[in-house]
Amino acid sequence: MSDDNFKITIDDVAKKAGVSKTTISRFLNGRYEYMSDATRENIEKVIEELNYRPNNLARSLKSNKSRLIGVLVSDISNHFSSILVKGIGDVCKENGYNLIIASTDNDPLKEREYILSLLDNSVDGLIINTAGGNDDFLIRLSKKGLPIVLADRSIKNTVFDTVVVNNYEVTTELILHLISNGYSKIGFFTGKIGNISTRTERKQAFIDVCKKYLKKDECNLIFEIDNHLNSIEEKLKAMINSNKGARPAVFAVNGMVLLNVLQVINKLNLKIPEDIAVCGYDDWGWASLIPPGITTISQPSYEVGVESAKRLMSRINKNIEDKPQKLILNATLVIRGSTKSY
Repeated sequence: MSDDNFKITIDDVAKKAGVSKTTISRFLNGRYEYMSDATRENIEKVIEELNYRPNNLARSLKSNKSRLIGVLVSDISNHFSSILVKGIGDVCKENGYNLIIASTDNDPLKEREYILSLLDNSVDGLIINTAGGNDDFLIRLSKKGLPIVLADRSIKNTVFDTVVVNNYEVTTELILHLISNGYSKIGFFTGKIGNISTRTERKQAFIDVCKKYLKKDECNLIFEIDNHLNSIEEKLKAMINSNKGARPAVFAVNGMVLLNVLQVINKLNLKIPEDIAVCGYDDWGWASLIPPGITTISQPSYEVGVESAKRLMSRINKNIEDKPQKLILNATLVIRGSTKSY
C-alpha cells in the first residue's frame, strides 16, 4: 500500500461519491438508515476505489468513542470460541468497530485482569464469555455504565443482556434418546464444572433425567476430567467394567471433550455403538465423518456471537433503554449412528 493512500481524506471520498461529508460520516458510523441502498453501495465502491482508510484516532476524539470492542472468550483453542468471535466480528465490522480479543483459559482471575486492561484501553463495550466465579465483580462493573453483553454463559442475576442456548432442554432430549434406545449406563464426561453456567445446566439436565428413568446406582456417573487422555481412559474403563450387563454410553459436555473421548475409544479398540454409544455437545464438521456418524447437539454458535454483538451495538448507540434481557437460542439434536439401537 502506498503512503499516498493515507492522504486520501473524507472530502475526497465525498467529492467522488457526489455526497456530503455528513453522509460519508454517517456511512462510516454505520448509520445507514439515513441513506438509500444505492447511495450506500456507491460510497462502498468509492471507498474501495480510493482505498480510503478513515482516521480512527480523529474519529474517536470527535465522537468520544474508541471504536473498539473488548471480547473475552473462555478458551481460544476451543473451536466454539472461534465461531463465536466470527459472529461478533462480522457485526462489529459492519458497524465500524474493531475487536480486542482475550482468552481467559477459564480462569476467573485472568478474566478480571483482562477486563481491567480493556477498560484501560477505553473500549466502548465488552462481550464476555465468562469463566464463572466473577458474578460480584461483573455486577459492580455494571454500575460504571459501560455496555456489556454476556455470550453463551450467564450469571445468576440478569444484570446484563445475555445470549445463551437452551442447554437444559436439549440435553434432556439427548439423554432421553439414549435411554429410549436401551442405554442404561450413561457417563457424563466434562471438564471442570466450577461456576460455568453451561456445564452446570447440562449436568443438571443429565441428573434429572437419569434420576427419573434409571436405577439409583446408574445416576451418579459424572466424571470431571482434565485434558490428559489417561484420565479419560481410566474413568471410561471403570465405567464399562463396573456393570457388564448394562449397555454403556458416553455424553461429552462439549466438542473438545468429545474429541478426546473418541481418541480414547479408538485407542481401546472399542466399537461404536456395539461396545459403547457416544454423543456430545457441538456438531463440528468431523462429527458426521467419523463412522458411524456421531450423534451431537448442534448449537447456533455463530448466531450467539451475532446476537450478542447486535445487542451491544444497540446499547452503545442507545437504541434501547429497556432492562437487560436474556435471549435463548435453540440448539438442535442431530441423531446419527453412534447412538442407534441394535
